[in-house]
Amino acid sequence: MSAPAVQPASPAIGRQQRALHGIGLKVASVCIFVMMSSLLKAAEGIPAGQLVFYRSFFAIFPIVVYLAWRGQLVVGFKTANPGGHVLRGLIGVSSMGLGFYGLTKLPLPESIALSYATPLLLVMLSAILLKERVQLYRWSAVIIGLVGVLIMLWPRLTVFSGGAGMESAEAIGAIAALAAAGCAAFAMLQVRKLVQTERTETIVLYFSLSASVLALLSLPFGWVWPTPEQTVLLVLAGFAGGIAQIFLTASYRHADMSVIAPFEYTSLLLGLIVGYFAFGDVPTPAMIIGAAIVIGSGIFVILREHRLGLDRAKARQANTP
Repeated sequence: MSAPAVQPASPAIGRQQRALHGIGLKVASVCIFVMMSSLLKAAEGIPAGQLVFYRSFFAIFPIVVYLAWRGQLVVGFKTANPGGHVLRGLIGVSSMGLGFYGLTKLPLPESIALSYATPLLLVMLSAILLKERVQLYRWSAVIIGLVGVLIMLWPRLTVFSGGAGMESAEAIGAIAALAAAGCAAFAMLQVRKLVQTERTETIVLYFSLSASVLALLSLPFGWVWPTPEQTVLLVLAGFAGGIAQIFLTASYRHADMSVIAPFEYTSLLLGLIVGYFAFGDVPTPAMIIGAAIVIGSGIFVILREHRLGLDRAKARQANTP
């Protein structure tokens, strides 16, 4: 008696498995990115530009190993738009430098939460610079999200707080973190242009290379000689950044961005845990309330973008003869 034939998995089950794989990779990348930020914050006393260099330079090693393992190393260096990569590097280095400065001045969860303004600012920039049509739903989400950002920033910036106000180091750090989110939104616009002609692995590789070189420009502005302990932390942070970037890139090969992107917000929970136990950071009510508003708005924007993408795809199919 012959054995019964094994039924192949249905396409729906296959898509579900790929989506779960992609979500797992995304969550892993988020965990490693939080670890990277924690390592950089623990290396106290290192200037932001120097942090950018270590984060970028030592990220190259795991990326090169990964591309070599996939047989894509030679292909990864081929580019049709070197100037675009340099511009992406300039914007990305600005974002990292400002973000790392904010990281050194703010509690870890707060610096993570302020980075959530990036997708909201991206919607604004897309409408202003790319003339993309943004309807009332997304504008409403952006405005509400920015109110959440203001709630997080207000205790740092208000002159009624009784502290040093705008002159305080934390206030400057908060402004830097928000500026980093703005630069990150500009960087995403540049990546949108690059993906039209460049492979993903090329974009990742050239960003680390260009960021390493550009970070050296901050050398005259006060680099310090790190202690052995700081050196270990910085090198590990660089490796962690490269590995997290690989996981992040791989996650989008398995599922749509609309499925993967909301799991970015798990970084706040991790940041709260690590910040409390490693740095003694206690979240303020304003940070929790503001972050919740920003996260809700960000998830709405992501889901709305997914719906609009499906509608555009259906419209293209209907118009195809």
